[in-house]
Amino acid sequence: MAKKRHHDSHDEEHVDESWLLPYADLLTLLLALFIVLFSMRAEDSEKSNEMLESLFKAFNSVTIFESSSGGQLPDNSTLTDKDAEKDVVPEVKPKPDTETEDNPLINEDEKKLQDLMAKLQQYINQNKLNASISLTDAEEGIKITLKESISFDSGSDQLKGGFIPVLSKISGLLKTVDHSIIIEGHTDNQPISSSRFPSNWELSGARAASVLHFFQTRNIDPNRLSYTGYGEFKPLKPNNTSENRATNRRVNIIILRK
Repeated sequence: MAKKRHHDSHDEEHVDESWLLPYADLLTLLLALFIVLFSMRAEDSEKSNEMLESLFKAFNSVTIFESSSGGQLPDNSTLTDKDAEKDVVPEVKPKPDTETEDNPLINEDEKKLQDLMAKLQQYINQNKLNASISLTDAEEGIKITLKESISFDSGSDQLKGGFIPVLSKISGLLKTVDHSIIIEGHTDNQPISSSRFPSNWELSGARAASVLHFFQTRNIDPNRLSYTGYGEFKPLKPNNTSENRATNRRVNIIILRK
């Protein structure tokens, strides 16, 4: 009689299940990857960043997870003092404004010009010369405009006798500053032809030169002085009326800004 074979459980071959742990880890990583990819497609970037931050904390990884904006999640614990210093924005100190009190030299220079203009205007007002002499604070400097009616006879470059005291006062005030001075001669468009002045070019230049020589006789440094004649080619008004032509016949004395 044959004996029955018994198969005890302890005789059965034991199955090795150690592979389940890495397999489970792999599935977890794949799940995390899908979550990241899904969150990057979401319209709400703020929620995506929150999701990524949660994953970062869960897996304690700094370098492989990036936010949807492209920057790495912060880890201040790895920053050194030198790294922190790189992020500090240097303080930019404003440059001094050259037209303010920060530059006393320019302010003092401008103050002298303004004082000169105030004194000139006071003299013009006191002597009721506003119809013949005007002042302008121009970009290039202080401009004194002398009309022909007070300074020269028609067609002449000789200073009027009654104008000498006025020009002498002006020259005295000009000596209170050391700025360069340009003297400009201007005429209207009426032609002139004489043995002395073939055209308005010569007449305008000669009038400017007469004022220059007068200043030189009043001990104004000649190195400060220069003159030019523009003839009829820089009118203030159209030469279509006698009043406009009278306005165009003038001499400008310009005290230049430095």
